[in-house]
Amino acid sequence: MPASPAGQLRSIAIGVTDLDAAERFYNDTWRLETVAKTEDAVYLRGAGPFHHILALHRSVRPDVRHVTFSVATRADLHAIAARTPAAGGRLLSEPAAVDEPGGGTAVTIADPQGRILRFVHGDERHEARSHADAPGRITHVVFNSADVAAAQRFYEEALGFRLSDRTKIMAFMRCNSDHHSIALADSNADTLNHIAFVMPDLDAVMRGAGRMRDAGWPIEWGVGRHGPGNNVFAYFVGPDDFVIEYTADVLQVDESYRVGGPSDWQWPPGRFDQWGVSQPPSERIKQAQKTIRFIEQ
Repeated sequence: MPASPAGQLRSIAIGVTDLDAAERFYNDTWRLETVAKTEDAVYLRGAGPFHHILALHRSVRPDVRHVTFSVATRADLHAIAARTPAAGGRLLSEPAAVDEPGGGTAVTIADPQGRILRFVHGDERHEARSHADAPGRITHVVFNSADVAAAQRFYEEALGFRLSDRTKIMAFMRCNSDHHSIALADSNADTLNHIAFVMPDLDAVMRGAGRMRDAGWPIEWGVGRHGPGNNVFAYFVGPDDFVIEYTADVLQVDESYRVGGPSDWQWPPGRFDQWGVSQPPSERIKQAQKTIRFIEQ
């Protein structure tokens, strides 16, 4: 697949109402590691090389500040800056130094539905560490969209994403070999659906799910295996009602992958995953998947 200038999903920055409690949860239960702190923000790494994959910001209400991708070259930053306005987005800042831990140079844009996206080059990296129970990175984020077709066109035209699969309710978009880095879910509002953290394998997903239950965070959907992407999943509603997923076995694709349509992804009545073992999503998660809004800029 020709390279997308978007590169790879790196991190998401969210606003939380109790910064200390959120840090403890993501350290102790979710198994991320704090690598930097300011008075009003905490930066957490996974087991992979990115400086941080989650940033927590003190906030009066839960929100999404921005989603950040790591790009291969400075030329990619300029390509994104040039292509964004023509595709219907807004250029919020030309390539400039990042004023937060991790550094690098970034271009910041807003997509046509107001989501803030950053693309960074030259940011700091860690040496990857082997950890049987820690997420390595964020593998995808899912955005609810009041106009999936319009959002899809933007991600294709401005950022070089490609459609991997379209189900009855969701468009799965890729910018590298991961089956999807962004998915767009049909909705009546442009909110956050969930954040997916990739674990080393199925056993790690199961151990993580058990750890969450032991700490009082029930599984809200799963454990199961999705159709599009073929990934194992376990979903939870975390602090401030952010929906977070442990996943593994994300399908790797190339140009030979055949784009699937809704008719390719239909389960028999009463089935909610490939295996047929998962219970349906809880009412709690279905509500939480609609509520977290993106900040306006």
